[in-house]
Amino acid sequence: MILISKYLVPQGYLGIAIFPFVFLKHKCLKNDVILVNHEKIHLQQQLELLIIPFYFWYAVEFLIRFLMYKNWNKAYTHMSFEREAYIHEKDLNYLKSRPFWNVVNFIRV
Repeated sequence: MILISKYLVPQGYLGIAIFPFVFLKHKCLKNDVILVNHEKIHLQQQLELLIIPFYFWYAVEFLIRFLMYKNWNKAYTHMSFEREAYIHEKDLNYLKSRPFWNVVNFIRV
């Protein structure tokens, strides 16, 4: 389910996936199929990791990458979850053919 909330989406971002919802900053973004697909990939990742462990892993991986790169944006874009979503966001059929636990293929230091 897609909801609109400029307050829940962090500054500098257009959307955020918090299972089972996708929050978008502006109503017009509902028509951005690439952004919505990106966030749906995150919903699938969250489901695979049983939701709560996803958020823990996401936070820990971000912290490790931030310590490595000392740069917020670089840490964010190098996270395994974000790499998978960015690589496949333009493939609107990706979730139909995506293997279960595919995020494991994106884990690297």
